[in-house]
Amino acid sequence: MKNIWTIARRDFRSYFTSPIAYIIIAAFLAVQGWMFFFILRSFNEQNMQAQAMGMGKAMSITEGVVQPLYGNMNVLFLFLIPFITMRLFAEERKLQTLQLLLTSPVSLTQIILGKFLSGLLMVISMMTLTLVYPIVLYFTGNPDLGPIVTCYLGTLFLAACLLSVGILFSAMTENQIVAGALTFAATLFLWLISWAAQSAGPVWSDVWEYLSLINHYRNFGQGIINTSDVFFYISFIFTGLFLTHRVLDSYRWR
Repeated sequence: MKNIWTIARRDFRSYFTSPIAYIIIAAFLAVQGWMFFFILRSFNEQNMQAQAMGMGKAMSITEGVVQPLYGNMNVLFLFLIPFITMRLFAEERKLQTLQLLLTSPVSLTQIILGKFLSGLLMVISMMTLTLVYPIVLYFTGNPDLGPIVTCYLGTLFLAACLLSVGILFSAMTENQIVAGALTFAATLFLWLISWAAQSAGPVWSDVWEYLSLINHYRNFGQGIINTSDVFFYISFIFTGLFLTHRVLDSYRWR
């Protein structure tokens, strides 16, 4: 565990030695803050119109603010995580330091887990900065704590899946731009794969629906923790890291 943490800490710090971390965090907070402002304003306007018409509240703050806010956060991670993962192994290959890392007294599994943890720490740091939104909601309304917690948990699982795909493609090439582009293309495909279910047969329809990353987030967004969704995300992450292990293991013996 010490070796994993050492690698994770080194890579996490390296994000902040270049502008990449600051640009990613600034873009994330700017877009997320803009969406929070307009979602909250739209929610207030709808409620005011409903009250003026004597209909009471149009919707709960969970449905009107929490669910769309964190659903949009997932979309942002779809675009930003390729920038987080593209350098993890591609840069090591380009600088010819991967061979040195593979021959060090650290197992390949520890190297992969350390790299993955560094990206996960970056995501957690970004998500931590958004805790201001639930605080604002508690001052302006009375949101349910459960859906907020499950939204954060579901987003973290989903982001970890995207990270596992990004690490895989970063291990396959020394070109960071190629790694980022392949990561975005693959994760977007896995995001939208459920669209194929509309024209597929009964069997394949269920398969495409199950493989869609966003479909397994829906229960989290509604405040429900479903063990099948948790199992899917954990299995997906394990598969991505396992394939990364196989890619790097074959590279080591070339």
